[in-house]
Amino acid sequence: MTMRIRVLSVCLAAVAATLLALPALSANPTQLPKPDGKPADMSKPVQVFIIMGQSNTLEMGKVKGGDGSLETAVKDKGLYPYLVDDEGNWTTRKDVRNVSVMESRGNMRVYRNEWLTVEGKGKIGIEIGIGNALGAAMDAPVMVLKSSIGNRSLGWDLLPPGSERYEVDGVTYAGYKDHPTAEILPRPGWKYPGKPVAWYAGKQYDDDTANAKNVLSELDEYYPGAKEYEVAGFFWWQGDKDRYNSVHAGRYEHNLANLIKALRKDFNAPDAKFVCATLGQTPKEGAKNPNEKKILEAMFAISDPDQHPEFKGDTATVYTHPLSKGSASNAHYGGNAETYMNVGQAMGQAMVELLKKTSN
Repeated sequence: MTMRIRVLSVCLAAVAATLLALPALSANPTQLPKPDGKPADMSKPVQVFIIMGQSNTLEMGKVKGGDGSLETAVKDKGLYPYLVDDEGNWTTRKDVRNVSVMESRGNMRVYRNEWLTVEGKGKIGIEIGIGNALGAAMDAPVMVLKSSIGNRSLGWDLLPPGSERYEVDGVTYAGYKDHPTAEILPRPGWKYPGKPVAWYAGKQYDDDTANAKNVLSELDEYYPGAKEYEVAGFFWWQGDKDRYNSVHAGRYEHNLANLIKALRKDFNAPDAKFVCATLGQTPKEGAKNPNEKKILEAMFAISDPDQHPEFKGDTATVYTHPLSKGSASNAHYGGNAETYMNVGQAMGQAMVELLKKTSN
C-alpha cells in the first residue's frame, strides 16, 4: 500500500545529527571500516542521496574476469577490504538501501531494491563506494537512489527547468521543454523531420526526477519500516555526450549551475549537497579535446566559491583522472571495477566532508 509521506526539507541540524562522532575519513578511502551488519537508527529520517547522469552511473565495472575485475582487486590485490568479511564473502550493509530505477518506454523499471552488497552481481557501479562511505559515516538510515540512463546530454536531454533558449552564431538552441523545429535546434546538424517530435529539451530530466519521486512516494517499499526522509544530496557523473558538441560543452557550466538549483527546488531540498565527478580521461593539464577541457573547467567552476559564491560549502568536484585505470568514458573505462570503486568512494567521501562542514 502506498504510504503517505511527509516530504521534508533538509534541515541542517537534522543532517548534522546523523553524522557519527568519528574522526574524518582517511584520505585513503580503501580504509573504510567493514560494516557491522546492524540496522540504522530508524528513529531518524532516511537520508536520501540521488545519483543522476548517464551510462557511467550504471553498473559497468565487472565483478569477475581477471585483471580489472572486482574479485581480483579485492582478493588478489587487497583493495577495498571492507567489501568482504573474514571468510572472504561479500559483505552486506543493513543500514544502506541500494535503489536503482530507469525510464523504460514510458514506465519506471526497478533494477535494484536491496541492501547494499556486491553479492549476486555481475557488475557494479559507483553506488557501492558511495554507499559504503556514507554508511560508515552516518547512523541514520541511508538510501542511495539512482535514477539515470545512458546516452543523454546536459545540453539537451537533461536540460533543467528554467533553461531559456539561447543563440550561438545565429543559431537558436532549445530551452527547457522546447521541441526541435526548423528554427530551434537541440544541437548542430539536427535535421528536423517535418513532423512532430515527441522528445523535448529536458525530457530525461523530467523522467529521472519523476521516477525518483515515485520511489520516495512509496518509501516503505524501498526502505522497509521507514516513515520519513530527507533528500540530503545529489551525485552527478555525466558529460560524455556533451563532449561531442562544442555548443553544449561551452554551455556546460551555465547548465550545471541551473541543474543544481532545479534539483534542490524539485526535491524541496534547498540545502542538499551536490557532488560531481569529472570525465576520467581528461587531465587538468594538457587536455587534447577542447570540449572535454570546457566540461572539466565547468565542473571545477561550480565548486569554486569565487566563481559561484551561491554554492559555497555546498558543492564539491571529484577529479577522476588520477582515479581512473584507463580507457575513457565512451568505453565505460573498459569495465574496470577499480575505476568505478575509486570514483564512487571519492564521491562518497566528498559528500561526507560537505556534510561534516555543515555539522561544525
